[in-house]
Amino acid sequence: QVQLVESGGGLVQAGGSLRLSCAASGRTFSSYAMGWFRQAPGKEREFVASITRGSRPYYIDSVKGRFTISRDNAKNTVDLQMDSLKPEDTAIYYCAARSGVVMFDTSTYDYWGQGTQVTVSS
Repeated sequence: QVQLVESGGGLVQAGGSLRLSCAASGRTFSSYAMGWFRQAPGKEREFVASITRGSRPYYIDSVKGRFTISRDNAKNTVDLQMDSLKPEDTAIYYCAARSGVVMFDTSTYDYWGQGTQVTVSS
């Protein structure tokens, strides 16, 4: 069982930066692939970034070069550094964990945080 708690969301102007953090409970954090997803109003939840147990990152095309995912297995945390933010990045951002390899489909993740709101003004 893993419990996930996100933090770091907020309101920022376009071009600005935010850093999201996800703290995980449990002793087996290093065995989980971790992901960040987002859901904008009226839209389905979508994959944003993920990181393997060995810290290999994956990104959706629209955030490549702007977002950076990282993990610290000693602290049981996974972060999402978001730079050059755009209004279209506005959404609730969720942290998720799954056993095994990285996947990009929301339905394959076993554990979810409660989400944190990110709002980017133009």
